[in-house]
Amino acid sequence: MMQNKSVLILGAGLMQKPSIEAAKALGFKTVVADANPNAVCVPFADRFEPIDLKNKEALVTLAQSLGSDLAGVFTAGTDFSATVSYVAEKCNLPFQHSYEAALNASDKILMRTRFKEAGVPSPNFTQISRTEIASFIASGKLDELTFPSVVKPVDNMGARGCRMIRSKEEFLPAVEEAVRASRTGRAILEDYMHGSEYSIDAVVYHDTLTITGFADRHIYYEPYFIEMGHTMPTEAEESVKLELIACFARGIKALGLTCGVAKADIKYTDKGPMIGEIAARLSGGYMSGWTYPYASSLNLTKQALMIATGQEPEDLLQHRRPLAVHDVPFGIYEVPCAQVSAERAWLSVPGTVRAVYGAEQAAAVPFVQDTFLRAKEGSAVVFPRNNVEKCGNAISRAPSRELAVNASQMCAATFVLRLEAPNPETDAFLAGKVLKSEKGFPPSLFTLDEALRNSFVASLADCPDIPEDSPALPLLPSVLESISGTLEDCNHRTLNQTLRLFDTLCPVHPTLNAKRFWTSVIRGGIQGALYVADEAQYQRSQKTSHHSRRNK
Repeated sequence: MMQNKSVLILGAGLMQKPSIEAAKALGFKTVVADANPNAVCVPFADRFEPIDLKNKEALVTLAQSLGSDLAGVFTAGTDFSATVSYVAEKCNLPFQHSYEAALNASDKILMRTRFKEAGVPSPNFTQISRTEIASFIASGKLDELTFPSVVKPVDNMGARGCRMIRSKEEFLPAVEEAVRASRTGRAILEDYMHGSEYSIDAVVYHDTLTITGFADRHIYYEPYFIEMGHTMPTEAEESVKLELIACFARGIKALGLTCGVAKADIKYTDKGPMIGEIAARLSGGYMSGWTYPYASSLNLTKQALMIATGQEPEDLLQHRRPLAVHDVPFGIYEVPCAQVSAERAWLSVPGTVRAVYGAEQAAAVPFVQDTFLRAKEGSAVVFPRNNVEKCGNAISRAPSRELAVNASQMCAATFVLRLEAPNPETDAFLAGKVLKSEKGFPPSLFTLDEALRNSFVASLADCPDIPEDSPALPLLPSVLESISGTLEDCNHRTLNQTLRLFDTLCPVHPTLNAKRFWTSVIRGGIQGALYVADEAQYQRSQKTSHHSRRNK
């Protein structure tokens, strides 16, 4: 009976919640390992072991201690698919990609090398280690680099340490950050791929490849690559989609992936499909565990776990349909999506969270299935440089793309993180201070074209201050009125909505300096507006306190 068997799950973060649920639904006990004993899914494990997932031998020892009770090893949305295969091989579990293949799909240098050998389209690349940075520059190789280029850690995910290099001046700080983010101190330099970006999940099983999720990715804020969400199914034309799938299939073959799951980040460029990366795991970012099941009604994690424990993935085989993809090393299938699911993130300007608003309203947005709030009162927040530093996510499901996208964006727009004032990080952001190596970053939350920005700045000289306890919306500078109902910040909130929200959340405030207030609104949205009001209140209280002490 399954209830006497266990599944070893690597990772106890939120991305493992569907894995734990699927294992229990299949009748398995869950043995969960993670270095963090406070990870969110620890309480849901039948047994938890505080083991660093980089420690392969300790995980093998744990797996071997389970003896014949161990049915399989599994992970989703972590860097440790190679560790899964390593443990499976040591325990003679045949239901995984080989360890060699999983390494090919974990180390970006090995990956690019296998692609190059097999003629699979991917960017030109070179490796640079921590000890090679100075010699790379001294040898003149930097002078040969084309811009823009991209630098990534060889062995990390979530866009940590990953960024665009747009000039020689950006090279050194970008590469130094990439090698810091690498467990082995290595980075990969590669050509930048221009084109639309997609994520694809798939199941490799008995010489077939079944597409289990094809999503449009929404990436912003160079020089970084911040995914503000994804939407599935894709809007790509069918011919483009089939070309991308064929490229993905050839990449899977080149890496040697034969049994289990695979995911691709892939672009359609002016030269056709090019692979960013292929991993030997289910995708993170809420795709495999949330948006795809919502859109398709297939529990992908459960089907993948069945393969990992030697069972036939019945639902997958029953619902898939063949695709007309030719000249590939697999029979190609897809489990299609009958509905649309959209995930959208929301961001914060730098600072410390004083209060969080909007959770109740977010839960009431039609078609929204889930909200995930990462920041809470007291949290330090930043404008993200990777996909781990976002403040929350909203996920919707609806019959149409328009309904799904509107729902997730509306939900993201309901959340407000009010920041403590004063705060030097918030002040620096609102003042527009940026590093030389990050020109244009962090961006303003509202983006004005150059002509409008110049008119806006000129108009501030004649703007009246906002009187004490008066609403701000009626005093909106006239140069912004024409776009106030359509211009949205990065959290999908219009300028009018921002000001109405300010007037609701902050009806009582001191007199507010017009230039400080309006520039902070454009730069920092509702957070900028609230910060200026709270800053003014703090300054007034300090003056009152000072006068009180003098009068004693």
